[in-house]
Amino acid sequence: MVRIKTRREIELIQESCRIVADVLRLVAAKIKPGVTTIELDRLAEEYIRSLGAIPAFKGYGSNKSNLFPATICASIDDVVVHGIPSKRALREGELLSVDVGVKKDGYFGDGAATFAVGKISEEKQRLMDATKESLMQGIEAAVVGNKIHDISHAVQEYVEERGYSVVRDLVGHGVGLELHEEPAVPNFGKPGTGMKLQEGMTLAIEPMVNAGTWQVRFAADGWTVLTQDGKPSAHFEHSIAIIDGKPEILTK
Repeated sequence: MVRIKTRREIELIQESCRIVADVLRLVAAKIKPGVTTIELDRLAEEYIRSLGAIPAFKGYGSNKSNLFPATICASIDDVVVHGIPSKRALREGELLSVDVGVKKDGYFGDGAATFAVGKISEEKQRLMDATKESLMQGIEAAVVGNKIHDISHAVQEYVEERGYSVVRDLVGHGVGLELHEEPAVPNFGKPGTGMKLQEGMTLAIEPMVNAGTWQVRFAADGWTVLTQDGKPSAHFEHSIAIIDGKPEILTK
């Protein structure tokens, strides 16, 4: 069931989304060679809790014996998403994708961005730029009168025209009263198909783009998702609301 939100509910979701955006800025300022992802995770958790909010990812999962153990997902190079923070230090030239969810006053926000660790190659910079712009292309398609797969197609077309591929095993989603709600928002699809976009929808749109094949594999830890061919991946995500027929980015 798709939950249509009132203006008041969107305001509450936006408050969680603002914290998400703040966390990404805080973490970005600390990213450099030699820093560990567990340090970034601690920074994120301390900030979220200081505002009376809760890290939405920590303890998340359907398998009670293997819940996600951290506040952020920290995914390096060929890790697409759901990388678990650790004592492993970041290295010059890597990509680091950071995904974070926040719950405050019962409402959720979700966002992600990919960052350069020091100086990166031109190839990685192009991948990162294309992924970020594909997100904006998808958001622009999130208007009343369009359908879910118009968002999907906008992302896919932009990415594939540049020689990259969109991950198909993982998708965006509704967000708000739960971290993951209906509808699913794939990054590939046929325009003019899928559910109609409606006023009051709140969506997390999140292109996951690989330099090589779209195919992925899942690590033994039950969380980490990697590119099958070992090539790098990038990930950007905004939570949006459809207000007055148009998309408004909440994770600013």
